[in-house]
Amino acid sequence: MKRSLIALSLAALLPLSAQADDKLSYTWIEGDYINVDGDADGFGVRGSFEFGQSGFYGFGGYNVVEIDNTNIDVDSFDIGLGYAHGLSKNVDLLSEISYLNADVDGFGDLDGYRASVGVRGSFSPNFEGTLKANYVDGDNFDGDFTATIGAQYKFTKTWGMVGEVEVGDGGETYLVGLRASF
Repeated sequence: MKRSLIALSLAALLPLSAQADDKLSYTWIEGDYINVDGDADGFGVRGSFEFGQSGFYGFGGYNVVEIDNTNIDVDSFDIGLGYAHGLSKNVDLLSEISYLNADVDGFGDLDGYRASVGVRGSFSPNFEGTLKANYVDGDNFDGDFTATIGAQYKFTKTWGMVGEVEVGDGGETYLVGLRASF
């Protein structure tokens, strides 16, 4: 059921995003507020750098969240490589692979990886959306399929407000941030 919903959502996004006329940037940095299942919140920094006109880009992020009503902090980071293949002037097919690490106070490190495929498109010069299907697995936790839905509203060519939701069996993560694109 989840896979059918993700596939249908991806298919629905394609014709809408083809109407836009703004190039997508894969070089950006942002600061975020993060909430995990309503039980933990914190802050993070993410960024991406496009390698010329090759379609390849590197990305990464660092987050610190505190579990509510405890003194337990979770410091996590990810680093990865992605490829954006243009389907049209304003729609890209994305594929990404990344290494994940989380250090949970008192419980040690968790290592894993994420593989993602999805689409990113520009609906207008000021609005773009992202939809991805992910698989997350690691040495200390079971694999999980998740879906990521994100959007950016651009105030200017450089500055924008981003929002993102990732949903899976392991829970939900909400993110709101300010992005500078270059």
